[in-house]
Amino acid sequence: MNRPHMLLIAASVAVANLAYAEPASMLEASNPFAKPSTLQFQYPPFDKIKNEHFAPAFAEGMRQEAAEIEAIANNKAAPTFENTIVAMERSGRLLDRVGAAFGTLQGSYTNDTLQALAKELAPKQAAHNDAIRLNPKLYARIKALYDKRDKLNLDAESKYLLERYHTDFVRAGAQLSDADKQKLKAMNGQLAALSTQFAQNVLKEANASALVVDTRAELAGMSDKQIDAAALEAKKRGLDGKFVIPVVNTTQQAGLSVLTNRATREKLLAASLARGSRGGEFDNRNIVLQIAKLRAERAVLLGYPNYAAYNLEDQTAKTTGAVNKLLAEFAKPAVNNARKEAAEIQKAIDAEKGGFQAAAHDWAFYSDKVRQQRYAFDAGQLRPYFELNRVLQDGVFFAANKEFGLTFKERKDLPTYVEDVRTFDVFDADGSQLAIFTFDPYARSNKRGGAWANALVGQSKLLGTKPVIANNLNIAKPAAGEPTLLTYDEVRTTFHEFGHALHSMFSEVKYPRLARVPRDYVEFPSQVNEMWMAWPEVLANYAKHYQTGEPMPKELLDKVQASAQFNEGFRTTEYLAASLLDQAWHQLAPNQIPTDVLAFEAEALKKAGVDFALVPPRYRTTYFSHTFSGGYSAGYYGYLWAEKLDADTVNWFKEHGGLTRKNGDHFRKTLLSRGGTLDAMQMYRNFSGRDAQVQPLLERRGLTGE
Repeated sequence: MNRPHMLLIAASVAVANLAYAEPASMLEASNPFAKPSTLQFQYPPFDKIKNEHFAPAFAEGMRQEAAEIEAIANNKAAPTFENTIVAMERSGRLLDRVGAAFGTLQGSYTNDTLQALAKELAPKQAAHNDAIRLNPKLYARIKALYDKRDKLNLDAESKYLLERYHTDFVRAGAQLSDADKQKLKAMNGQLAALSTQFAQNVLKEANASALVVDTRAELAGMSDKQIDAAALEAKKRGLDGKFVIPVVNTTQQAGLSVLTNRATREKLLAASLARGSRGGEFDNRNIVLQIAKLRAERAVLLGYPNYAAYNLEDQTAKTTGAVNKLLAEFAKPAVNNARKEAAEIQKAIDAEKGGFQAAAHDWAFYSDKVRQQRYAFDAGQLRPYFELNRVLQDGVFFAANKEFGLTFKERKDLPTYVEDVRTFDVFDADGSQLAIFTFDPYARSNKRGGAWANALVGQSKLLGTKPVIANNLNIAKPAAGEPTLLTYDEVRTTFHEFGHALHSMFSEVKYPRLARVPRDYVEFPSQVNEMWMAWPEVLANYAKHYQTGEPMPKELLDKVQASAQFNEGFRTTEYLAASLLDQAWHQLAPNQIPTDVLAFEAEALKKAGVDFALVPPRYRTTYFSHTFSGGYSAGYYGYLWAEKLDADTVNWFKEHGGLTRKNGDHFRKTLLSRGGTLDAMQMYRNFSGRDAQVQPLLERRGLTGE
């Protein structure tokens, strides 16, 4: 019942401890999934896993779990917590094992065979899950226990698990009529297939939408090494003599900040914005409409007015009203700030006698000039001080040592799916090994965009498993022998993703189901970890020139700190636009689904007051993987929701002495280690002693006084 996801905390869990015997496998002994991995912490044997191993392992995994569930549901003994709830927690170990490895490769190192299998598996897995959640005998046992939960003498964690199981089954449709269950099953299968197709289209469209130019002159502003890399990319694609700039998953593209040729900037942004809506085999518009309609119909079938209402009920936000209020409170001041920033950009253009009105493709280029004029530095001055390995080991790991007493040791013996992946043993303050951490920093054409954390093996006291946690980034890989120098945002992302890793590594839950936390809470610990990137003690330890070893000059650091709120109007507005689009699509009733995706998008942005042409959404609908294939459906607001907790937590750390073991141990004990064993907001109150305040977030984003 703990299907693996490419998400922090909601990750897969591996095999059982000695108190549990995994069912006999019908897989061939040569299949690496036939038995639990013999590597430390059941780390996946990537050197032995081949494409052809997955299909039979998935089939056998589903067969095994189906048999286990049938045995639980048909048990003639009266239902008990052990023979029903705990038995379900132990079930499906093979399926979790193969799912974790498959999900990792699908996200980080996919190929045509795996993509074809993913499309084939999606509806089968949906049907398998439905067969469990909609099993009337199984639900009857759960409900019988739930109805007398106060008389079972369960400990707090076990009682909460029982309550979660009951909620999960009800929300999955366990109380529906047989006829409605059949409708729900059909919808779930279609949605699984469509979401998989959407995700695969996004990846293929990104590769197909790369900008191709004919001359080096068109790439003026890029470094010679970057232009050489563009030539090499073109050669790989059979375009000798040309230059190719790949696009990343967000609307904004890195090249927009440095390209001096305005026509090239315009083409690059246009290529990004058109993804998934320009016709052809990777066009996602019809898929979006089908997903939106099916989600709305599914919500109504389950008793909700729309999909957002259904989804938010199980999050900390609880209601669409709460989310709409949050987004609306930020929209007007954010756009006002963005308009002020746009006026500064126009002044910079006019000062150069540019003779044109600023457009979206000019923003990054001229905002960097405004920053340079105002603070006497540009973002490029920082990169020599942000070498990747130093950021990771002397920054991210250093902060974790100061805060929690963790130490790290790189190892070369564990197999990886690609040579760029690095693995580290993670040791607790007492010297015991806490986890294994893997780090996959570089972008690839067969790797999905963005950055994320996922578990190869999740922690569970019941199953006797310890965490194996992965971080994935999408940093451009330099030429052989060249250093990997990060942007300021890439440094932030490295700290952010490690915050997810810490959340998983510190988990001390008994039951696999309770490793999961609400979607709008999951980003909170990762955003908190971003604070250490600019913490003086941490920054001084890693921000050193990659050639000379000289520390970043204090005057440069002061300028970085002074400019912390620079361009915040843009950053908040592009995020809000995407969040509001996510809600607009998912607050529709079935009879309100539009026929024109782009027209609906434009109207939704206008209605929300964020239709500012110079600041397009961070994601447009047709490549918005978070919401149409990535688990953030009606949940993209969660980054802002979690940032309220994050900003308040940063203040708490500052008020209590900053980067100290005492503070870190308190954060770990009251919050990071608890998983989903109690209400998320109660967990926060246990940590901070009060409810979170919104003022720190408003101040951080420069939105006070608006």
